[in-house]
Formats: sequence, C-alpha cells, structure tokens
Amino acid sequence: MSITMGNTTSAARAKVSRPRRLHHAAWITRDQEATRHFYEDLIGLPLEATWAERGPTGREYCHTFFTLGDGGALAFFQYADQDENPVELSSPGHVAFECDAATQHGIKERLEANGYELRVTDHGYCVSLYVTDPNHLRLEFTVDHPELEQINANQAATAHDTLKRWLAGDRTPNNDFRPH
Repeated sequence: MSITMGNTTSAARAKVSRPRRLHHAAWITRDQEATRHFYEDLIGLPLEATWAERGPTGREYCHTFFTLGDGGALAFFQYADQDENPVELSSPGHVAFECDAATQHGIKERLEANGYELRVTDHGYCVSLYVTDPNHLRLEFTVDHPELEQINANQAATAHDTLKRWLAGDRTPNNDFRPH
C-alpha cells in the first residue's frame, strides 16, 4: 500500500506535478462565534467565507474559512447536532492542498494503484479528493472552481451575515453550486 524508499516508481522521483500550496487546514469547533472572534478580531485573519451546508446524510453544518496571507485558509466546522451526535473536537481535522485538475488526477491514479480508499466530492466551489495517509492523517487535494475569485468575492460580502443567521438557527444552505 506504500511506495518504498528508492523505488524508481516514486512520484517524487518521477517529478510529477505536485500540489501548489496549502489550500486549508480544517478542524471542528463547538462555537463558531468564539472561533471567529479569536481568528478575525484577535489574530487578524479575515472571515472570507461561511458555507451553510447539508451533507449527503442530511447532517447540517456551518463551514467557515479564515484566509492566510498566501491565499490558504484555516477552516472550521460546527455541526448543528453536535450535542446529540458529537464529533471528537480534538480530532486533527484534515489538511487540504490546492492543485490543478491534472495533478489531482495523477494523485488519484497513484493512490488507487496502491490500494488506498478514497472519495471525490464536488462541493460546487471546488472538487476534492480525500484520502487517509498511513498515519491516519486525513488529506484533501482540491481543485478550485474556475470562477473562484467571483465566488470568494460573493462569500466575503455575505460571510458575517451567513454566520449570524446560522448561529441564530436558520440552517438554510447557501451553497447553490450543488444539490442539498
């Protein structure tokens, strides 16, 4: 299931295209407003996007992104039913890398050829390939939507209002890029 040291089929040795930068690192939070206050008001990372979502299982969650200087982000999930169906809050979350479609496809082919279980999710604003590494670290390789700049501008204009609405109990999804 892994590529060994010195293996001539190693992707790094073959100089295949690689992810360009950290896209985001994500964790679970119990309190989106305290998280917003800490990262935006105290640390200085702007809240750039708030996605009110309903997952494939119907579980409702709020997904926020705080932008770093290089375009990467810290992301946080808060589940509407966290008290009834807790998610381990000390989880490592996941680390996401931004890449182009050809790079993501190459990574997918190599993972499949080596027996890794993976999934691909079209979030609408990006397409993500998920896999767990041998250390149980969840990784995401994401290809952004071609119109991401406009999507981000729209999200930046509404992120605070969407977060307030979600925290007040209105869990209506605002991601019109995919079915809910």
